[in-house]
Amino acid sequence: MKDFFKYTFASLIGSILGITLIIGFGFGGLIFFVVSIASKTKDVGPQVQDKSILVFDLATNIADTRPISSTGEALQEALSSDQPTTITLRKAINSLNVAAQDQKIIGIYIKGSNTPGATGLANLQEIRQALQRFRETGKTIIAYDMDWTEREYYLGSVADEIVINPLGAVEFNGLSSQTMFLSGALDKFGIGVQVTRVGKYKSAVEPFILEKMSPENRQQTLQLLQNIWGQYLQAIATSRKLTTRKLQDIANNQGILMANTSLETKLVDRVAYYDEVLTKLKQLTGKEENDKTFTQISLNNYGKLPKVAETLSRNVKSKNKIAVVYAEGEIVNGAGTPRQVGGDRLARELRRLRLDEKVKAVVLRVNSPGGSASASEVIGREVKLISKEKPVIVSMGNIAASGGYWISMNADKIVAEPTTVTGSIGVFGVLFNVQELANENGITWDVVKVGEFADLNSNFRPKTEAELALIQKMVDSIYERFITNVATSRKLSKEKVAEIAQGRVWSGADAQELGLVDEIGGIEVAIKVAAEKAELGDSWKVEEYPKSRSLEQRIFRSLSGVEVGVSNTPLDPLTAEFKKLQEELASLRAMNDPYGIYTRLPFNLRID
Repeated sequence: MKDFFKYTFASLIGSILGITLIIGFGFGGLIFFVVSIASKTKDVGPQVQDKSILVFDLATNIADTRPISSTGEALQEALSSDQPTTITLRKAINSLNVAAQDQKIIGIYIKGSNTPGATGLANLQEIRQALQRFRETGKTIIAYDMDWTEREYYLGSVADEIVINPLGAVEFNGLSSQTMFLSGALDKFGIGVQVTRVGKYKSAVEPFILEKMSPENRQQTLQLLQNIWGQYLQAIATSRKLTTRKLQDIANNQGILMANTSLETKLVDRVAYYDEVLTKLKQLTGKEENDKTFTQISLNNYGKLPKVAETLSRNVKSKNKIAVVYAEGEIVNGAGTPRQVGGDRLARELRRLRLDEKVKAVVLRVNSPGGSASASEVIGREVKLISKEKPVIVSMGNIAASGGYWISMNADKIVAEPTTVTGSIGVFGVLFNVQELANENGITWDVVKVGEFADLNSNFRPKTEAELALIQKMVDSIYERFITNVATSRKLSKEKVAEIAQGRVWSGADAQELGLVDEIGGIEVAIKVAAEKAELGDSWKVEEYPKSRSLEQRIFRSLSGVEVGVSNTPLDPLTAEFKKLQEELASLRAMNDPYGIYTRLPFNLRID
């Protein structure tokens, strides 16, 4: 019996060790295989043939940073030839700049899409400027689409030749911003809402308490749209050799133009089918008529070329670093998710860069509607500390408002695009309770407390008048701190800041006139300003933060990650509206300030 247990135990241990080794070698083999594939992919790289056309697919989303993908998605991307649906703004700009000087690239084909990307207006403006620089070199740009939306047409209008399908149409009917109001639904479901705020334009609370826009919110939104639309018209008028008045007449009286009408009004140059455009592209690249396609390389693939990477990094041999730090998403307390600006996480990154002697300047790229007031203060403090030791320049993206402005104001210089949405200097508190909903379903609460405000943070009942007064006092105090800090950092009188604050949103162009922004320009302008401020001459290189992990690092770290769903199928109207509702509700999840106090853009400014 003793031997039986001894051999049984030994056999069991051996089996466990065997299984462990098999799993270990299997997992190790998988990692080795993946790393080998990734390494080979990196080594080969894309090839550019003579007389190539750079293809710019308008389905591509141009964002400040690439979305965080899971290891599974990274593996799939490494093993497939599918193009990513997102390219970073800096990579897109530098790819276009390099292509403009590349003798092998003879032109650009702007390819329309039935699922256009969701690129923000300020990013579109930077890309359009890069396309314009490309055209000024004398190279050809041809743009084709079945139906031109306003965002697509904004880029396509740069082209030497704009082509539309005979059955297509051009949307040219102005800009709009539609707000979803939830107060009726909250009432219906028995969810109570109480608000505190400072600033007559601070409309972020309106969706929870009103059924339509307040006059103040309507006024500020109208002015913002008029400013952005003016920029849009001026750019297109210059490229198409039309007047802004003529374009405004088209928007007012026609709105959506069929192909032939678009040709008559000179919005397009040609009405043709894709195969006819393809024939011209073949001719440009020296292909025969019976060839399947023209000589081409996509913008995504071109961005992988070493010479593009060199322009992104600048002088890689230099020891002087300019750190470009991205703050993209809602500002929240703690670390936040990869899609948010975690106050503690970003502050830690900025602190590390401040202490790094090789980092000579910092460019903080802000693309945020704001969020938690306390998290904004944590980040803003680190920006202020950096400015005492080395230059820190803020580059504002599509949105840098409210808390997004809070973290920007202490920079040595603020650079924004004319279409950037900024300002919104105001504070609000929104307090939910589920008492009615719970009571209707048989749920009640009782409390024992020592101290009048001991259960202040309870969501199970409305706040008392005394509690609301206490919270309003906190809101007032934070607002006072906000406008005082803006006045100090921007060297403005407190009276002027109080006048232009009030929670009001401004375009980047207006913000410059008001003194909230220093210079008009994009992210590359901000980087050059940082180099000048740090007196680096031409001896500097750019490093971007937070650094993304390589595929190998992801594999070793984990076999799972944050899932990102990508769909190339156009949404039906009902699903599209449901997704908008999801976005509205997702904003609530980001509201994790301990005291329910926020410096955030109005929910949710969407311009169509």
